[in-house]
Amino acid sequence: MKSAVYLASNSPRRSELLTQIGVSFTQVKASIEEKINPGETAVRYVERLALQKAQAGFVNSPKDRPVLGADTIVVIDQHILEKPRNESHAREMMQLLSGRKHQVFTAVALVDNLRSQHVLVKTDVCFKVLSDNEIGDYWLTGEPLDKAGGYGIQGVGGKFVTAIEGSYSAVVGLPLYETDQLIKAFLQAPQNAR
Repeated sequence: MKSAVYLASNSPRRSELLTQIGVSFTQVKASIEEKINPGETAVRYVERLALQKAQAGFVNSPKDRPVLGADTIVVIDQHILEKPRNESHAREMMQLLSGRKHQVFTAVALVDNLRSQHVLVKTDVCFKVLSDNEIGDYWLTGEPLDKAGGYGIQGVGGKFVTAIEGSYSAVVGLPLYETDQLIKAFLQAPQNAR
């Protein structure tokens, strides 16, 4: 079966989520620099990264299908928490999130040779109060290493979440409903639409 889209991501979570909603895809490479620009808002940043990933993937694809790119960031007190650099950075993040509400922004972009469209999903996530031992034990699981905000809601980190308002799958890395709608609209639109 021919893929409906190319996926500009190596994330196993995004692959699983696309598969879950029945979207056939082929992964393509998409390396970009993930660095916030001076004065750039969190929303603009995550939207830009999703679009740049899709564009980078398009360069590496056969051009016969649109390319999907996505990015997820965690924000608390207007501060973006990306993937932790090391254990002390991960501990710092967990201490910031402990007992508080934060936002997770996930942007999804689709591009082809003529068009680009994107969608942004914001989800509020509340954490329980975390002890130093819980934070230390969580680091030892290895889970925080490649996760925005230093935690994975779909893994061990899910036990810290007391409430969620919005899209659970967006926190994992890809909002299922919005991604499905975006792909359907994009594939049904006339090729010359801009």
